Amino acid sequence: MLPGAIQISGETLSGAEIRDICESLRENSVRLLSLRGCQLSERDFGHVCRGVAESRSLAQLNLNLGIVSNINRVKQLAEALKTNRSVQSLFLHGSPLTDAGLALLNPALSIHPSLVALDLGDCMLGDEGINLICGLLPPDGAKSGLKELTLSANPGITSKGWGRLAIAVAHSSQLRVLNLDYNPLGDQVAGMLAVAVASSRTLEVLDLEGTGLTNQSAQTLLDMVENYPTALRTLILAENNISPELQQQISDLLSEGEEEEETEANEVTAREKNPWICQNSSSSQMVLMTSGLGDSLLAETEM
Repeated sequence: MLPGAIQISGETLSGAEIRDICESLRENSVRLLSLRGCQLSERDFGHVCRGVAESRSLAQLNLNLGIVSNINRVKQLAEALKTNRSVQSLFLHGSPLTDAGLALLNPALSIHPSLVALDLGDCMLGDEGINLICGLLPPDGAKSGLKELTLSANPGITSKGWGRLAIAVAHSSQLRVLNLDYNPLGDQVAGMLAVAVASSRTLEVLDLEGTGLTNQSAQTLLDMVENYPTALRTLILAENNISPELQQQISDLLSEGEEEEETEANEVTAREKNPWICQNSSSSQMVLMTSGLGDSLLAETEM
């Protein structure tokens, strides 16, 4: 039987329900466990953490909205993640971690072999927390690092902390998605991030919704998109003091880049499928010759 999903939101969980969840984790029949906003006792939280530690099938763990509510729970989760080898995505949005809690969790995050997505939005983080997070964005690909990072609504982080993150993003060899929405970034930090995006080889999505940006930021981002080859595909600027015209210009440029990449990809695919392509020099007619051996297609899927 293929591993399935357990998704529960806003419920008070009984001991019997926790036992069922833990049994499923131990039997490796759960790929996604989401207990978003649920209420459970300290003892039952410990049972869940032990189940996470033993699971070899769990790929996504969602403990959003206050599940990890104190330092003791942070310690138990950290111990579970030190043993677990399968979790790819960890969501702790809305947990009162603070920098002290993240410091306890960070050693487990740093050595986890599979973790690629981390949501620490609204976790009351500051600059010390950012320093720890930057360590999860290795620059040279020598070890696994995050591909998706969410730091929404952490107003305690200063421009110094965001500058440190911008440097890490610029040199990260793997980060694809960065969500910074609802932080008071302002135009200065946006300028740092524009430099980071221009330097990054991998960043495809940047969410700056509701971050206190103005047309000054938008013009900087427009110049970046227009003049530098980037991997960026999506830039979210809603709920900022930015004119619709500038937002549309940026969107149009990003769309043009996607169309050009799609055209190039199609041309490469055509050449791979038809390795013998001859151009008649005296006319525009293309002559295609195929080997008749057939084609193979490898589809990669990511969680």
